[in-house]
Amino acid sequence: MSKSELAREANVSPITITRIESGKPCRMETKRKILLALGYSLSDAKKIFTE
Repeated sequence: MSKSELAREANVSPITITRIESGKPCRMETKRKILLALGYSLSDAKKIFTE
């Protein structure tokens, strides 16, 4: 899945995806949207996000 596809599925901006990939913090709601767009459950957050 490309960044733009993920951004569209998660209903966030592609810039937000880029910032998260570079290690910048984001809101819990944004993490939730990304996890669900990727097909993960909320309990998998520590596997995807390191903060």
